[in-house]
Amino acid sequence: MKAYWEDDTVQLYLGDMREVLPALEVQADLVVADPPYSETSLAWDRWPAGWPTLTATIASSMWCFGSMRMFLDRGHEFADWKLSQDVVWEKHNGSGFATDRFRRVHEIATHWYRGNWASIHSDVPRLPSTYDSKGRTVSARAARPPHTGDIGGATYSDDGLRLARSVLYAKSMQRAAIHPTEKPVTGLLEHLITYACPEGGLVVDPFAGSGSTLDAARQSGRRAIGIERHEPYAEAAARRLSHLTLEAA
Repeated sequence: MKAYWEDDTVQLYLGDMREVLPALEVQADLVVADPPYSETSLAWDRWPAGWPTLTATIASSMWCFGSMRMFLDRGHEFADWKLSQDVVWEKHNGSGFATDRFRRVHEIATHWYRGNWASIHSDVPRLPSTYDSKGRTVSARAARPPHTGDIGGATYSDDGLRLARSVLYAKSMQRAAIHPTEKPVTGLLEHLITYACPEGGLVVDPFAGSGSTLDAARQSGRRAIGIERHEPYAEAAARRLSHLTLEAA
């Protein structure tokens, strides 16, 4: 198939992922999927039946965004996958507030795998933290006086980094968004991709939208293939990726 847009590391295809993905005949290190949940009246928000089964034929590791309702309603379609963990994306703001419910300012990203867990690439990012290894705030921790004269004494040097927590805070795109459900690269997608895809590996996004996953993969030294069904978003993603290519040059 001919790519809608491509450069040395990224390919973007226009079409239904259920038709495009089998034709590409690729094997990926990671799938990053943000499927339409079918929870709104928007024209593009229609669940593509069978897509989890299809992605299981091209990868053994997958991040999938979704709501709790979506996963409960569609759980049977993930029968080919095993759930390893869930990560919560905490936004600084949300949308679609209801006065009879808690204010919803988060989304869920679930990690799925196939086969033997030991063979799945997993590298938890280490991020700067205001907490020490015992959960105490660094600012409240008294400085330890140097010990002299101790024979065989060991010195511990704290690099200030901690394993990323299962709740990731990142500002939502809001007015800067190209797509209504666009995910931020910094603070979210970059961490999910570096965790589950080795450097130089291939990331596939079957619902590419504005191209955020493709952008994040390229920035982190991975290759990427995206598929988008709706041409206006595919065109917007191509412009975004082209602009970033020119900036890098």
